[in-house]
Amino acid sequence: MGLFQSIIDRFRGGDIDWDDLEETLVTGDLGIRLTTDLVDRLRERKDVRDAESMVAACREEILDRLGEPVPLPSPGDSDKQPVVILIAGVNGVGKTTSVAKLAHHLKGKGKSVVIAAADTFRAAAIEQLQIWAERIDVPIVTTHYQGDPSAVCFDAHQKAIATGADYLICDTAGRLHTRHNLMEELKKIRRTLAKQDPEAPQERWVVVDGTTGSNALNQAKEFHAALDLTGLIVTKLDGSGKGGGVVAIRHELGIPTRFVGTGEKPEDFEAFEPQKFVETLL
Repeated sequence: MGLFQSIIDRFRGGDIDWDDLEETLVTGDLGIRLTTDLVDRLRERKDVRDAESMVAACREEILDRLGEPVPLPSPGDSDKQPVVILIAGVNGVGKTTSVAKLAHHLKGKGKSVVIAAADTFRAAAIEQLQIWAERIDVPIVTTHYQGDPSAVCFDAHQKAIATGADYLICDTAGRLHTRHNLMEELKKIRRTLAKQDPEAPQERWVVVDGTTGSNALNQAKEFHAALDLTGLIVTKLDGSGKGGGVVAIRHELGIPTRFVGTGEKPEDFEAFEPQKFVETLL
């Protein structure tokens, strides 16, 4: 059951318990800061009279904070260079799978794509992405286990330029020995890509698990500090009434959600639609 439906069921026919509402919104992963802001705004609105009108107003407020969908730049916007998308995220959130799904999605739109398997700190990640690349028939550039991630991205960028590819998607490590090492490696990859195109990587996204609540926000904050993120991929959005972290990340950090993953198949991946998200998940 979605978050909003649970709110309607709880308050239908009675007065709105603002403390209860606040607790419910926090439970839905909206976070303390955003929840406080929402509840204060709802209490000010004169059109909030009962459960139904309160939920309608809450939808409006959340949609306003999510903003309009942010389209992916087209290759033509980058002086005939491929658009480079750098994908980051901690291990276990579905990062490598999301890279493959994104490539599949773009290919389905008639775009040519190259993948860089730059998560060289996990041999399984390289193998996993190679299997995916063969499955979806997309060229991939790899190296050996514990090879230089920056060199992989550089070589893949050269390949994308030489073949006239529209997009280059770089998978990166989710964990090094320390978080500091991870962030420094990501910065190095970014500097290396810029050697061939000062604008690259044009897109810098983090993958987060939509069911992890405040952890997703904390992860986004760390990667944002290192990469100046331009987008978010959210996985495991299955209609469980969770996923409010998407709104909190947009509200607190200004990072828009670009795509969502909803299952295991390549097709279980779509562009983020704020209206659909608010209506079906929340």
